Amino acid sequence: MAAELRWIRSSYSGDGEACVEFAVDERSTVLVRDSKDRSEALLGFSVPAWSAFVLLVSSS
Repeated sequence: MAAELRWIRSSYSGDGEACVEFAVDERSTVLVRDSKDRSEALLGFSVPAWSAFVLLVSSS
C-alpha cells in the first residue's frame, strides 16, 4: 500500500536525505515517514490533526 502512494517531501527538509515525507491514503489519513528508512513504520494522522501540526510548526 505505502509504495503506491504519492509521497511528498517536506519543503523544510532541504537537499539532504534526513527528510520527512508525507502522503494521503484512500481513507484520507495523512501518513508520515522518515526518508532515511522507508521500511520503518508509518505514523498516521487525521487531516485536522495534521493541519494543526503544520500550522503550529510553520508559525514557530
